[in-house]
Amino acid sequence: MSGGERHVIEVEADAEDRLDAFLASRLTTLSRTRLAALIQEGHVLVNGLVPRKRDRPRAGDRIVVEVPPSQPSDLLGEAIPLTIVFEDEYLLVVDKPAGMVVHPAVGHTSGTLANALVHHFGTLSGEAGAARPGLVHRLDKDTSGLLLVARNDDVHRRLSAMLKRRTIRRTYTAVVWGHLAQDEITVDAPLGRSPSDRKRIAVLADGKPAVTHFHRLERWRAADLLEARLETGRTHQIRVHLLSIGHPVVGDRDYAAGAERGVSGPARAWARQLAALLPRQFLHASKLTFTHPMTRQVLSLESPLPPELEAAAAWARRTSGGAG
Repeated sequence: MSGGERHVIEVEADAEDRLDAFLASRLTTLSRTRLAALIQEGHVLVNGLVPRKRDRPRAGDRIVVEVPPSQPSDLLGEAIPLTIVFEDEYLLVVDKPAGMVVHPAVGHTSGTLANALVHHFGTLSGEAGAARPGLVHRLDKDTSGLLLVARNDDVHRRLSAMLKRRTIRRTYTAVVWGHLAQDEITVDAPLGRSPSDRKRIAVLADGKPAVTHFHRLERWRAADLLEARLETGRTHQIRVHLLSIGHPVVGDRDYAAGAERGVSGPARAWARQLAALLPRQFLHASKLTFTHPMTRQVLSLESPLPPELEAAAAWARRTSGGAG
């Protein structure tokens, strides 16, 4: 067991959380995913023994965490065009198009954002693993917009800690079916893998805490244009939170396929036309605001709606009359 960074923790009281969660609460520069991988790879010892990530630390335990230097990614670089919104020697902010998978996975072994990043920038942070060079967070395949990329491990850990402390403000633009009861709504509902379909996320009593703040920007004939601000960053969080309050994202084929057919009355034809105009879900990571972890510069970056979303929005405004 050896590495470039060593942490020693003396446990004072029995922990309520399992080992990976306990360590994530103590070592805020390392993500829970990263710590779980370190446990799995044998870089964590509890009282000199290799533990399981589900073990719970007990009072008097001595935990040693060795963080080895990241290995360069062996991911194949691909000459895929990228839109870079911000770049310096420490980090990048990329404007990801809809339809692009962020990193290789089953069924998507090439053509990903990660492949493009390796081609354009070479060595990036390895904190998230060799298949996810530099990726500090993720966006769904059919969600477009701003994404943070770290150029080295130290910056990656700092950005991950900022995400955990909720000092990086991530704002999305979305269109949902129907009308919110109020202009401002906060959804506080825990999320986890659906027990009936592991590919889907659901609101679960024993899920991970998840909070999203919604603000209505415009009211259309049978839909609302919203601003969504993440307080936490769970998989599919915005889409599932909106579904849970009866206002699924327009064009979301995973969670709300054919939802436009549920619109009744005079607005039915309008809803079907809006759905027909959209080749994808109307969800876009539009703003990213944070203090640069190295230079301390306050960055407030924005991405305009992609042409297909802007065209649908323009049509919706034009045909909604005085609904706005």
